[in-house]
Amino acid sequence: MSEKLSVRLKENTSRLDDILNLDINFDIIRKGIRTGGRDACIYFIDGFLEESVMEKLLEFFYKLKPEELPMTAQQMADHVVPYVEVSAMEELDEILKNLLSGVTCLFIDGYDACIGLDCRSYPMRSVDEPSKDKALRGSKDGFVETLVFNTALIRRRIRSPHLSMEMMTAGKTSETDIVLCYMSERVDRRLLRELKGRISAIRVDALTMNQESLAECIYERKWYNPFPKFKFTERPDSASAAILEGNIVILVDNSPQAMIIPTSIFDIIEEADDYYFPPVTGSYLRLSRFLIAIITLLLTPTFLLLYQNPGWIPDWLAFIVIKDTVHVPVVWQFLMLELAIDGLRLAAINTPSMLSTPLSVVAGIVLGQFTVDSGWFNAEIMMYMAFVAIANYTQSSYELGYALKFMRLILLILTSTFNLWGFIAGLILTAAAIVGNKTVAGKSYIYPLFPLNLTQLKKRFLRLRLKE
Repeated sequence: MSEKLSVRLKENTSRLDDILNLDINFDIIRKGIRTGGRDACIYFIDGFLEESVMEKLLEFFYKLKPEELPMTAQQMADHVVPYVEVSAMEELDEILKNLLSGVTCLFIDGYDACIGLDCRSYPMRSVDEPSKDKALRGSKDGFVETLVFNTALIRRRIRSPHLSMEMMTAGKTSETDIVLCYMSERVDRRLLRELKGRISAIRVDALTMNQESLAECIYERKWYNPFPKFKFTERPDSASAAILEGNIVILVDNSPQAMIIPTSIFDIIEEADDYYFPPVTGSYLRLSRFLIAIITLLLTPTFLLLYQNPGWIPDWLAFIVIKDTVHVPVVWQFLMLELAIDGLRLAAINTPSMLSTPLSVVAGIVLGQFTVDSGWFNAEIMMYMAFVAIANYTQSSYELGYALKFMRLILLILTSTFNLWGFIAGLILTAAAIVGNKTVAGKSYIYPLFPLNLTQLKKRFLRLRLKE
């Protein structure tokens, strides 16, 4: 059972000073005041306090007369304090949780409860277009690291009383705030109960990596399957559309991304930009994305298969045959370039912005021309891998991109080792990884293809007109 507060101010402040290590933590501030003829004390964290609001509240407390003080802290919070976000807290654990979250806590001698004043001002960046999920057309705002701002961006788009935003916490030490966003009359109630149960059962110390840590905690099965079980987006319009379709959107404090569940393979490939263009254009973009994803998976393994069996190449495709001398086995060229592309990607992330352009030019020249001239790589291999590297960015999901990459590597190795039978085995393994996967709700990963729903399947491949 949680510890209760005393009616004596000195006992409460002494206990709180000891727990918070006030003599060590410079950013936790305690300020003594006097209000209504009684001693009082305010605790707050420097950097979270909206100073202009607090100045007005302090002015009010200093002017408060003894006869204006009510009998209890709850009455004080409900009827006296001239502020909207104010509450009374009796238990020490609740007080500590709110205080360390940035809530200003007021203790008054004679009250066995603390008055919480939520006048937080979060350190945050401005709402701007996401750096990753860029919009071709449509809203340019994106999620930020502040939770209440993210919920407001969704509320702005869905003005319905059925929109529910349920707060939960996870992490013994971090006490990370988590918000479940859903339409109460459209959501899968069984999935919602199961999801809330999984979050409540989390016993980790902290959600260090925000949503990824949460995803690993709520879905522990089949870790070896690389295909993503969740869809992440930095766009409020995508998150709002998912909520209106009956999905659940999870927002985690300190994360600029929303997590959408349940998610199938078709949900991940689909993008909001398809709906910002006419149906014909939107359908073309969607089908192109599907086709390019398949080509990204099969291009290099198919070329390797044809290279190993030149007699299978028809005359009209004879130009794809490597004409120069092959010094390094083709499969090793593909594998080394797969690793090199990831190396360049990581280098681009960590390169200072003022050096990114010259270093990119140098890397392009060295890896492009010199490696071909030196004999390490053939020009045809470089061309196919360049297409694969660029094509990975036709869809926004990094997780799906890496899943296709892992399957492509397996296809390359099996094709190199067992020729045609290895290629077929790789295709079967890839299909099994997709078909055998399940969503968080335990449903088919390839719905509406299986179980077959022609109406929904048509909507997945084609951008249809909006209907009433």
